[in-house]
Amino acid sequence: MRYFDYAATTPIDSDAQKIWIEASQRYFGNSTSLHDIGTNASGLLDLSRQQLADILGVRKESVVFTSGGTESNILALETFLASRNRAKNHIMISQTEHASLANYVKKLAETGYEITYLQHLADGRIDLEHLYDNMNEQTCMVIVQHVNSETGVIQPIIEIGQITQERGIFLHVDCVQSFGKFPLQTICALCDSISISSHKVYGPKGVGAVIFPKIGELTPPIPNMTHEAGFRAGTVNVPGIAAFITAANAFVDQQSQEFSRVKTLRDLCLNQLFEHDVDVQVIESSYQSPYILALTCRGLQGQYMMLELNRMGFCISTGSACQIGKQEPSKTMIALGKSEEEAHQLIRISFGKHTTEEDVQNLCQCIIEIITVS
Repeated sequence: MRYFDYAATTPIDSDAQKIWIEASQRYFGNSTSLHDIGTNASGLLDLSRQQLADILGVRKESVVFTSGGTESNILALETFLASRNRAKNHIMISQTEHASLANYVKKLAETGYEITYLQHLADGRIDLEHLYDNMNEQTCMVIVQHVNSETGVIQPIIEIGQITQERGIFLHVDCVQSFGKFPLQTICALCDSISISSHKVYGPKGVGAVIFPKIGELTPPIPNMTHEAGFRAGTVNVPGIAAFITAANAFVDQQSQEFSRVKTLRDLCLNQLFEHDVDVQVIESSYQSPYILALTCRGLQGQYMMLELNRMGFCISTGSACQIGKQEPSKTMIALGKSEEEAHQLIRISFGKHTTEEDVQNLCQCIIEIITVS
């Protein structure tokens, strides 16, 4: 099988896997235990925390390790709610957020919070004028995904961060699709939290982090917790974290080269399709991650395209992996003004470090074949 679903998950890096096994054998202790085995685990955890902080340009105290992007997202929101001025109950969120955030905010709406769903421009970016005009004295939080997991559109986080900082409003940025692929130091300096995930950067599943650059000003959502500076309950997964940081360091070291290589692959894919004049529409923006390519094939359901390509030996997606199996059309496509029919036609091709030009050419040939005979 040729894999084109890196936005859903990535295969674990071989060095990260070795570290995971070694750490599981040598650093298996609970990092809060006071004996030597626990102290050794605590030392490895501290080193991992410092290395992640160095990647992001933050203090190591800002790093709270979690079980992945979903927990990081929810922990960030719960922390902000515990730290907010109790008189403020207005939350602003983009219409294209990951299910973990969208569903949690929906739950908050049922408990009395006022929710504003931010409008998007035709290119997929948040309408900053709508954001600014709908802020009020009760606004306590803004939630935005840096890179959309379905279309790859990049949101204007710098501009949003400047607006929220001026007004003293918490800003949470989901960076699960951008960590390792883009420099995030500037974003960390402007937001109040970011979420990241190990298995998107060739680390093991079940590991992630939430970064609180101003953690000293925040209140943990549950009092009297002993792990992760009191911000998280549960024994810390030290071997998984060590493997995560090993994979992240290796990926970040090749960031600029890999970005250019993947952009070349994405351009090749588009050129191959356009040369054959097939009826394909690209969901694209001037602000685009090259790692994700979103397409619709007129008259063909995305689910049909995915199954046919799977039969031919290719793994793609019809959108976010967390939404697969649901019958609703892509909420991202709807937010961009697409019809339900167009939204159901979405397929997502995502590239990674094992993707080759030959893989891309073969994929395009199969897409062309499916469209031609259908």
